[in-house]
Amino acid sequence: MPAITILITAFDPFGGDEANISQQLLEALPEELDGAVLHKLLLPTVFGEAAERAIAEAERIHPEAIVCLGQAGGRTAITPERVGINCMDASLPDNAGRQPRDKAILPGGPAAYFATLPIRDMAEAIRAAGVPAQISNTAGTFVCNSLLYNLLHFTASAAPEVPCGFLHLPCPDAAPGLSREALLRGLIAALRVLIQ
Repeated sequence: MPAITILITAFDPFGGDEANISQQLLEALPEELDGAVLHKLLLPTVFGEAAERAIAEAERIHPEAIVCLGQAGGRTAITPERVGINCMDASLPDNAGRQPRDKAILPGGPAAYFATLPIRDMAEAIRAAGVPAQISNTAGTFVCNSLLYNLLHFTASAAPEVPCGFLHLPCPDAAPGLSREALLRGLIAALRVLIQ
């Protein structure tokens, strides 16, 4: 039986930060996990461009699952996202200086898409690994949400059998007791749900 491939994306630093925990964990992930290939892709924190690159890579490698990672300041748990909404409303500019306000990601598109990852099972696996996790019902309205919505729109028509979704990660500095090592352990536990 051929190995499955999971496309995993993360973002570069934004908003004046020197680091992004999603990039750090992406780099720390192994190339293979329990026989599955983890295909890593670092994306720019830029509206439109991030989704274009991720979709192009998905079309190129035909993964069996797509897991996006992003940084969420203020959160104290790994949070699988339930839904991506058709809205861009940036409180700060992206890394290209764009700051859309009250704009649709896809004019005329559905108001929202539900993530197709097994988010409940992933949250339970993260907690079983000793790391806080909870399902989130909002991915915000910045580039993370834009990427999630665009990928779910893409998979809904081009690859409905491919589970796709987004995990927001807390910043270790803002989450006492949550080291990068602990977050990596939780992330790996979540990925193993897709490999079983």
